[in-house]
Amino acid sequence: MRTKIGCAVGLAMLVAAAIALAKPSGGNISGKVTYEGTPAKQKPIDMSKEPSCAQQHSTPITTETVVVGSGNSLVNVIVYISAGAPDDSAPAQAVTITQKGCQYIPHVVPMVVNQELKVANEDQTSHNIHPLAKANHEWNKSQPPGTPPFSEKFSQPEFIPVKCNVHPWMHSTFAVLKNSHYAVSGADGSFSLPNLPPGKYTVSAWHESYGEQTQEVTISGSETKTVNFVFKAKPY
Repeated sequence: MRTKIGCAVGLAMLVAAAIALAKPSGGNISGKVTYEGTPAKQKPIDMSKEPSCAQQHSTPITTETVVVGSGNSLVNVIVYISAGAPDDSAPAQAVTITQKGCQYIPHVVPMVVNQELKVANEDQTSHNIHPLAKANHEWNKSQPPGTPPFSEKFSQPEFIPVKCNVHPWMHSTFAVLKNSHYAVSGADGSFSLPNLPPGKYTVSAWHESYGEQTQEVTISGSETKTVNFVFKAKPY
């Protein structure tokens, strides 16, 4: 009998521990990023000089300076904790940017300071990736087709515009951040910053054309706070 009771107690403790681990380890900040006004119409991209890239797109593509969705949602906005959270060590997992169809995928690439960045070329043509860094070292590397990915790191927080010196329509942004509390707004403009310990935070939203906004948010427990950002569109 004692053995059965002991087993039952042990099982109950394991279940309780599993439930505790399954619960969120902090608060959550979530919301949407939208725009008001009329955003500039994106320009079509002529890839006729690179037929191997052009044939990868069933319909002509446009620039990605401003990408919008339904309900005035604004895509590719980097939302991050800019103050209130401690700096994080670089995650062991690398982030990757891929050159495919003569585009940078993804269009914006957030990462933590000193995190490994892998650059891959899946096209049948050469690319020349050129991050225009100021706080970090600026580099400019050619990557022929069929070559393996190469790695780089950035030691200082910075938003770095990226271009391809071979294909002038190719643009991206590397967002080098101090911590891993970040998200990129999706097709519906939504974002989520989970697992935040109690504290007061500055939440920033950065867009390559519309600039940056900030809001102050206080997390007191495992609650969810809603924060929305509205950017004013620039028609020209």
